[in-house]
Amino acid sequence: MEGIDHRIVRANGIKMHIAEKGQGSVVLFLHVFLELWHYWRHQIRALSSLGYHAVAPDLRGFGDTEAPTSITNYTYDHIVNDLVALIDSLSVEQVFLVAHDWGAIMGWYLCLFKPERVKAFVCLSVPFTPSLPYTDFGLGDVVAGTTPVTTSREPSYHICKDADEDSTPSRCTYKY
Repeated sequence: MEGIDHRIVRANGIKMHIAEKGQGSVVLFLHVFLELWHYWRHQIRALSSLGYHAVAPDLRGFGDTEAPTSITNYTYDHIVNDLVALIDSLSVEQVFLVAHDWGAIMGWYLCLFKPERVKAFVCLSVPFTPSLPYTDFGLGDVVAGTTPVTTSREPSYHICKDADEDSTPSRCTYKY
């Protein structure tokens, strides 16, 4: 696409495709399910013309970003760590985050687990849901029967799976 630069960055052990334009504070766009960076092409052009560095990756498994073969490589933890590594590769501490649909869910998790990396979050269509007792976020079954993040039966806590193979639940440091 004319005027938008494309490159591959190393992020959390994978090659991630990003589209970017402009200089200044970073605005990071996260795309919807089954879409790519292209979803944000008009916003990339508009914000870069206003003095921002607009960046839109293809998220893990989408487009020109590497797609690990094991479904266990698609947890919230993996995707949040991809985003943190992407932010690091841009040589900034914080980003303005704009996300929609699937990207908004990942955006909420980035804000939840790495709040120091997000200056502000514009969430389109997916409100933050602080507690959904007795259920997961509706995506656990998609990840090979695992539930990367679920709510417990008691309010105010989230249970997170450990990153290692024993998958013993442990309490997150975050509490509502």
